[in-house]
Amino acid sequence: MAEALIDVLWFIDGSEDEQMDQDDAVRLMEGVAHVVGALPLDQRLELIELVGELAAAETDPVRREFLEEFPENFGLIDDES
Repeated sequence: MAEALIDVLWFIDGSEDEQMDQDDAVRLMEGVAHVVGALPLDQRLELIELVGELAAAETDPVRREFLEEFPENFGLIDDES
């Protein structure tokens, strides 16, 4: 499920104005950041680990960068973690 969510966010992040309204894209991504940032610490850490594994295996440098920045950009990393 997490991988599917990441794939959707990757698509949205890379979408052009013709593909998706950019205001809607920002709202959607901020909403996801709010939800995943509110996960209990153990679940956030598990998601961070999964994203790290995906980043390590990724051959596309642009997607790898997206994955590497995912924990910070989507609120998984805060003062507690």
